Amino acid sequence: MKRRITIIAILFIGLALNGCGAYNFSGASTGTAESFQVNFFQNLADQNPGSTFEPQLDRDFTIALQDLIANLTSLTLTNSNGDLLYEGEIVEYRVAPMTATANQTAAQNRLTMTVQVRFYNKTKEDSDFDRRFSFFYDFDASQLLESVKSEAHEVLFERITQDIFNASLADW
Repeated sequence: MKRRITIIAILFIGLALNGCGAYNFSGASTGTAESFQVNFFQNLADQNPGSTFEPQLDRDFTIALQDLIANLTSLTLTNSNGDLLYEGEIVEYRVAPMTATANQTAAQNRLTMTVQVRFYNKTKEDSDFDRRFSFFYDFDASQLLESVKSEAHEVLFERITQDIFNASLADW
């Protein structure tokens, strides 16, 4: 009798674990796609009046997008002929004063980053898009951008890459 209960318990646990395999909590719907490609996001921010050029921003952003998609899906990263293709440019990277003090000086600055993204899905062409994604990071005006850049980039990359992921693969 005890052996029968043990066998039933093992079968139940096995079926429960097997059933969980069909779900993924990222909300990604990759369909029949097996691979993805993220082309280098060139930094063209200096061509936008008021924006500045930040060295390595293009490389760091491209890697952040590749990492997010690789971590949230079972797709394979490829250098060419990916079923899903992400490409685009960084079109804005600017710091602007946000709030003023009683002395007419800036109390807070805002770093804004905007990325133009073109997404192509070879397995489901009606999901292709060409659009902009943008986010900002506010910091105290007494601080230099250099002193908050690492944290700012982490926040900007996390939000923008997640927005790109949601627009291209989230099926909520």
